[in-house]
Amino acid sequence: MVNAKADLLVDVACQIGEAPLWHPDDNLLYWVDIPRGRIYTYNPISESCSLAYEGKPISGFTIQTDGSLLLFMHAGEIALWKSGAISTLLDSVPGSQDTIFNDTIADPAGRVFVGMKAGNHHKGQLYRLDTDCSLHLLLDDLEEPNGMGFTPDRKGMYFTDTLAHSIYLFNYDRTTGSISNQSVFVRVPDEDGIPDGLTVDAEGCVWSAHWDGGCVVRYSPGGREIGRIGLPVTKVSSITFGGADYSQLYISTSGGDNREREGELAGSLFGSKTQVKGVPEFRSRVTPNETRTCSIS
Repeated sequence: MVNAKADLLVDVACQIGEAPLWHPDDNLLYWVDIPRGRIYTYNPISESCSLAYEGKPISGFTIQTDGSLLLFMHAGEIALWKSGAISTLLDSVPGSQDTIFNDTIADPAGRVFVGMKAGNHHKGQLYRLDTDCSLHLLLDDLEEPNGMGFTPDRKGMYFTDTLAHSIYLFNYDRTTGSISNQSVFVRVPDEDGIPDGLTVDAEGCVWSAHWDGGCVVRYSPGGREIGRIGLPVTKVSSITFGGADYSQLYISTSGGDNREREGELAGSLFGSKTQVKGVPEFRSRVTPNETRTCSIS
């Protein structure tokens, strides 16, 4: 793949469309409009879009082993959403009342890595939520934590710090969930916008959505650009593979509240048929304790 095109799937005008994730149990794509607190679904068979939830702002989610969604929300709230009902696992993270969780990813063991945007009391942070529902602070000096992914051998984890214009590569320990030995995988030049959401395909290449860059870029495992998808909007926020064989790339965008500036289709959901396939994302295995609460360390 050198270049590909994106097709409009849903004109929904999200203010901040984010976190697209394919749900193989439902055969649906889920994604959110963060500030409006909406979860949308897209059915590729009927080519229809539905509003599945509307409430508090949601920044990201993972799929649990039973098919429910683990939601990451404003002020550090974490909740389970199943069959339309929400149960809170963590009310808030101290010092996060003025900010929100950001991108999330489940790891091979069912833990969840989740970023938190900077607030008045701290810079951007990266947490790990373990399967016993304990939350651990891993990094606390970030500009804006964002998209993540794992290398095919599960020994490395990609991590995006958006305002640092960088995608990093960490050593990742599957047994403990620890990360170490940070190195720069890609530094995005100003003319390409800033890196946002991220996914890794079946060939081990990294796809990065470029906010204010109007594109999705594919990088080789060595960090070289090997493909690009241009979009008719400025704020490209995140990407994921889906469909029965994971051959469809789904692309979320933002700016639907200011289409005059960001593009007449800003905030829409786009799709692209590429020459490569993705892989299923890992599922979270977070089990609440008897009091249905999480702990913080």
